[in-house]
Amino acid sequence: MSRPRILVINPNSNPTVTRGLEDALKPLDFDGGPEVVCQTLAEGPFGIESQADVDSVAMPLRRLVESDNSSAAFIIACYSDPGLQVCREGTDRPVFGIAECGVLTALARAETFGVIAIAQRSIPRHMRYLRQMGLTERLAGERPLNMSVAETASGEGTLAKMIDIGRALRDEDGARAIVMGCAGMARHRRPLEDALGIAVIDPTQAAVTMALGTVQFSRH
Repeated sequence: MSRPRILVINPNSNPTVTRGLEDALKPLDFDGGPEVVCQTLAEGPFGIESQADVDSVAMPLRRLVESDNSSAAFIIACYSDPGLQVCREGTDRPVFGIAECGVLTALARAETFGVIAIAQRSIPRHMRYLRQMGLTERLAGERPLNMSVAETASGEGTLAKMIDIGRALRDEDGARAIVMGCAGMARHRRPLEDALGIAVIDPTQAAVTMALGTVQFSRH
């Protein structure tokens, strides 16, 4: 009997980000469980760093989801959750956005959370989303790395900068959990958590964990 598949879609066209997701998700791809498959959206920009980038991938994501007749669940692996609602409209299978799942997971771990964003201009977009979710009162703060998606995935010195920002969110803003605000940060979760001593949430891991439960319980 074939394993059900959870498709994790990287909406940017940077394969380094996709490989980072594959590495971060290996512990969740276990014998007897659903298969976790990562795919790069070829039509996407190299990094999703603006509202224009977010809007540009919504319909390509919808077409990909609609044309996939094999996957049991889908993950949109970008912290802006691009195309989330339009993709949910296009399928009766569950579609998870990593920002939504990452924040909800942080709230299950701590009273307040902070977010490490890739850039200052990402923060207003994230704040709009949190207001829509009604969760701004639980946000301790959000601070930017001011790096590109590609730099967060493979650049030198990224972890050291994330640790500095994480400490500021913890010590100055009062965050008791940290959400990494970009899928490209995936490989830094464990060392960042070790350095900060509080929960650090990789939102893609959070989304796939939710999808695993959904898919498994639909089978039993």
